[in-house]
Amino acid sequence: MTFHEQRTQWARLFRRPSFRFLFAGMFISLFGTGLNYAGVTWWVLEQTHSTVEVSFIVILVTLPGLFVPLFGGVLIDRVDRRYLGIALDLIRGVVVLGVALLAWFGAVELWHVRALMFVLGIGFAIYWSTTNSLVQEVVEPEQLMGANAAVLIAVQGGMMAAGALVGFVYTWLGLGGILAVDGLTYLAAALCLLGLRRGHHPPTRREAEISPTIEAPLPTELTEEAVVPPIVEPGLILGFLSDLREGWRYLRSEPRVLAIGLTYACMMAGVLSANVLLVALAHDLLQAGPHGYGYLEAGWAFGAISGGLLSGVLVRRFSPMAVLSTALATLAIGHALFPYVSVLAAAVMLNAVFGGCRALGGVLTQSSIMAIVPRRLMGRTQSAFSVISTLLQMAMSFSLGWLAKYVGLPIAFGALGALYGVAFLASLRARALMRMPVAGLRLG
Repeated sequence: MTFHEQRTQWARLFRRPSFRFLFAGMFISLFGTGLNYAGVTWWVLEQTHSTVEVSFIVILVTLPGLFVPLFGGVLIDRVDRRYLGIALDLIRGVVVLGVALLAWFGAVELWHVRALMFVLGIGFAIYWSTTNSLVQEVVEPEQLMGANAAVLIAVQGGMMAAGALVGFVYTWLGLGGILAVDGLTYLAAALCLLGLRRGHHPPTRREAEISPTIEAPLPTELTEEAVVPPIVEPGLILGFLSDLREGWRYLRSEPRVLAIGLTYACMMAGVLSANVLLVALAHDLLQAGPHGYGYLEAGWAFGAISGGLLSGVLVRRFSPMAVLSTALATLAIGHALFPYVSVLAAAVMLNAVFGGCRALGGVLTQSSIMAIVPRRLMGRTQSAFSVISTLLQMAMSFSLGWLAKYVGLPIAFGALGALYGVAFLASLRARALMRMPVAGLRLG
């Protein structure tokens, strides 16, 4: 695909008003989230001088991912995902603004921030699976690759803008100002989702459909049917349990989806737990202050945007799974070498490369999952991988914080590189399964 063809495809995508609203909502929401996450982690490190305390914050954000998806995935597959996203944005906005008032009047304490991050974690545990499922609803099957790349650009564009500004906002307005802006962005994002479409559209009212892979512009190894017969639920509790069993049976019957999901879960566990080390790198090794930390975050986001823009071109010149494996190998080796970079500009450039690799990994894994999984099972599938990612992330966040404090940053970064190495190995497994006939996969 040439750049002209890609531009034409994106123009068709953004002619959809529903997708424009979704894109805007994601950008605005992630701008506030980027400010919040960077501001809170820097504030905690300043207050406690402990990477272990920073790791606790990361764990509190991810802890709800262990239990919320058990009902969240079923909820996503039962209710209108737009209304669910609006409710999550409004609740989080009100909570964040409440803590912002405490910080503004100098009454905020560490436990307030911990409680806030736990509540936000509950929202995150449902919100990401909800928005990923919405993407599948608002675009045509052949636009999934471009839509996933565009959403990733919205996410990382918001994060990049936040990274560029967080140091100045934190220095000028402090934690209270950071949280106030974040709370307002949640309310603005809810308005964007409100304009996404009209009417009530619960996923369970849709007829059983063939997976969009038939027309999706992916290689043949990613384009097989995924038809699961509907199950009639006799009651609410029985229906809930039936939905869980159906989702589990589907994953057991689709080793391709499971392998791709494990690749994605390992990668995202590394991406999110890496924040424990990134703030320590800026504070202790580079001694760059909040501005330098913001530049590192902005570099990552710039690379992610670039990777999202290039993803369509790369997967048509090379095998998508080869691109995925190369990106993960780069993340593994690069993070093992990261603590030996002593110049801020070089660290920002290297983090931009990491962001590009994360973008390619995210677009390719999510597009592959969406190309195989039926729409009505997407919420449960996304939530299952969210649980796996959460378990890995919690273990890695504490381990990285402990290693950074008591052993040293180089060893901690080496452990992070090893996790990306596991993601690389999982991608090789997924690549091998993609080449096998589907009948053989399900029989074997």
